[in-house]
Amino acid sequence: MRRRTPPPPAPLPQRDGVDPVRIRLPYGGTWATVREHLVERLTGAAPGMIESMLDSGLIVGADGHAVAPDAPYEPGMFVWFHRELPAEVPVPYPVEIVHRDAHIVVADKPHFLATTPRGSHVAETALARLRRELGIPTLTAAHRLDRLTAGLVLFTVRPEERGAYQTLFRDRRVRKEYEAIAPYDPSLALPRTVRSRIVKERGVQAAREVVGEPNAETYVERAGHRGTLARYRLVPATGQTHQLRVHLNALGVPILGDPLYPEVTAPVPAGDFRRPLQLLARKLEFTDPVTGAEHTFVSGRVLRAWESYDGWAGGD
Repeated sequence: MRRRTPPPPAPLPQRDGVDPVRIRLPYGGTWATVREHLVERLTGAAPGMIESMLDSGLIVGADGHAVAPDAPYEPGMFVWFHRELPAEVPVPYPVEIVHRDAHIVVADKPHFLATTPRGSHVAETALARLRRELGIPTLTAAHRLDRLTAGLVLFTVRPEERGAYQTLFRDRRVRKEYEAIAPYDPSLALPRTVRSRIVKERGVQAAREVVGEPNAETYVERAGHRGTLARYRLVPATGQTHQLRVHLNALGVPILGDPLYPEVTAPVPAGDFRRPLQLLARKLEFTDPVTGAEHTFVSGRVLRAWESYDGWAGGD
C-alpha cells in the first residue's frame, strides 16, 4: 500500500478569507498532461476555463511556480488555484465573538450564514468572515452548524492544536444544548429521550428515519409555552444531519421556519431573511484539551418567535 504523505503548505495566500483549492493528481490513470486531468476532473468549470487559467499562470505547483499548459502528468503532484467566487447575497447580521484566546475562538453565528465554505456559500461564511475580521488566516472550524441554525461554533487558532479540539466532538466530550420554538401540544409527554435511526442520502434535501439500530439520540424537554407555541430544550447525545429537526418533527411539533420538515417547501429567495429557522445552539460545555480549563459558553441570541409569538413575522 502506498503511504500517503501530508500535503505541502499552500503556495498561494487566502483570498477574502478563503483558502485556495488544492488538488492532488491521483496515481494511475492514462492522462498525458495536467491539463487533460483537470479538464476531466473539474466538470463544473466553464468550457475553456482550465485552459485559460493555465495560460494565465493561475494554476501553480508546490513551489509556487505556474504549471505550464503542456506540463506532463505526474502522479501524486499537488496543484493549487483560486476558485471563481460565486455572487453571494450578504447575510446582514454580525458574527458575535463570545470568547477568544490564543487557542480558540467561540463565535455566535446568525441564522442563514454557513459555517464553512461549501457549494454556493464561500466568502459569506462564518469562517471566511472571522478570518478577515480577526486577521487569523489559520482559523479553522472544529465542527459545523447548519446554515439555517444560529448559535455557538468553536474555531481553532493553531493548526497543530486543531485535531485535539476536533477529537472532542468526535468522541462526544462536548455537551451541546439547543433551544427550539415549535407548536405547543399539551398531550405530548415530556421530558423524554428520543432514539431513532436517521439516514441522509446524497442529493436529497431532507433526512429520514428508517427501521434499524438507532444512531441518533436527543433528550427533549419543554421549557415553557406561550399561546400556541412552546420553547423546547434539546440535548443531543449524537450528531446526525438534521437530527434535532427530524426528532421534533417526529414528535409532531416541527420547528418553526423549517423549510424541510414536515415537508419540503419552495426555496426561499436569496436575500429573504424574514423567517429564520427557530433553532439555536444555546450552550457549549467542555474541558479544554490544551489548557485544561473548564469552559461553559452561552449564546446571547434570542429566538424572535418566542419574544413575539403573536403574529410572528421572523427576523434575526
